[in-house]
Amino acid sequence: MPDTDRRSGGVRLALASMIGTALEWYDFMIYNTMAALIFNKLFFPASVPMIGTILAFSTYAVGYLSRPLGGVIFGRLGDRIGRRKILMVTLIVMGLSTSLIAVLPTFDTIGIASPVILVLLRLVQGIALGGEWAGAVLLTVEHGAAGRRGLNASWAQVGPGVGTILSSAVIGLMTATLDNDQFVGWGWRFPFALSGLLIIFGLILRRSIAETPMFQDLQRRAAVIRSPVGLLLRRHRRGLLAAASSRVGPDVLYALLVVFSITYVNQIDGLSRRVILTALLAGSACGVIMTMLYGWLSDRIGPRPIFAAGLLCGIPVAFAFFPLADTRQGPLIVLIMAAGLGVHAAMYAVQGAIITQQFPPAIRYTGASIAYTFGSLAGGGAFAPLIMATLFRETSSTLAISLYTLAALAVSGAGMLLAARMPDGDDTDP
Repeated sequence: MPDTDRRSGGVRLALASMIGTALEWYDFMIYNTMAALIFNKLFFPASVPMIGTILAFSTYAVGYLSRPLGGVIFGRLGDRIGRRKILMVTLIVMGLSTSLIAVLPTFDTIGIASPVILVLLRLVQGIALGGEWAGAVLLTVEHGAAGRRGLNASWAQVGPGVGTILSSAVIGLMTATLDNDQFVGWGWRFPFALSGLLIIFGLILRRSIAETPMFQDLQRRAAVIRSPVGLLLRRHRRGLLAAASSRVGPDVLYALLVVFSITYVNQIDGLSRRVILTALLAGSACGVIMTMLYGWLSDRIGPRPIFAAGLLCGIPVAFAFFPLADTRQGPLIVLIMAAGLGVHAAMYAVQGAIITQQFPPAIRYTGASIAYTFGSLAGGGAFAPLIMATLFRETSSTLAISLYTLAALAVSGAGMLLAARMPDGDDTDP
């Protein structure tokens, strides 16, 4: 019976960890898909389609720009009052912001107020997201055994794949059952409204999880830090830089495969939405499986060799994507998407382990949150789709986009040379 209880508790922990990132990427993929397909017409009407798309992707960037603020606010609170309480707050705020988009009037109904409200919702949502990821990783890392840190940290990383699969399936169902007028008129709202169910499921899960033993130990020893941000900046700058750099390459590669690809295949290659949605679904399923595999493998050979392999394999993916997409052959597009997201999984699966290894428990929520959010912002994750769309518009060539992705991967590789590795079980607080 105790073994059964431990297994069920482990399942609850894994689900509670991944539900937030699943909701995050469910929303971001819903928004990304709509931004590429119809939001440029509904909220940002323009005579030139690519201009409307750039404006729509700019709103996508707002959700990233506000993340560092959330990382500072919720990271500090997570180190002051606990991981579990903050994760409840971030989930509620994040989910409500997504659900409200479902009832937002379009530009034709209320004019300029429509995109303004959309930007505000993305802003609030981004603040909540800034505190979500680190807490989700720490929930499993600090509850689990030190020897399984790689696998435990990877559960939060499974969430984006699950969210992408769910969003692709929902949008695929809507596009298959509705004609274009129905989809543009009201069908696009349904996927956003569905996020409310994910909130309820996530809150039930997280209420059943206790505060992490490591934070409870900090409270018992009166070792909770009053100013974790200050201590982080004074004594852990190298770890912060290394952790932040791990976000750059994977973020840009992901933006290429999952965000800009929708616009490229649909608007440039002229293929139907169903082709790219099928590729996204297949690629995300591959990414989920590989993320769990790499998480398990990292506890045997270490996270850094896996991350390095992902960086190297990401280079041919960046240069092969567009030639294969230009063939307009569905199976080849599915193949490069699955291969690309499988490669991305090698980097993404071990990010949680690498980032949390840079900081002791007393400032771990703060350090991981700030590194994760500022790393994505500094590396261009916030602007990557916008940069890619602009590069293509200015050069009429995909080579610049591939070179941009290559440069981002190189930054992450350089950052790994700075990364420290705490031995398993070395959780000494400052």
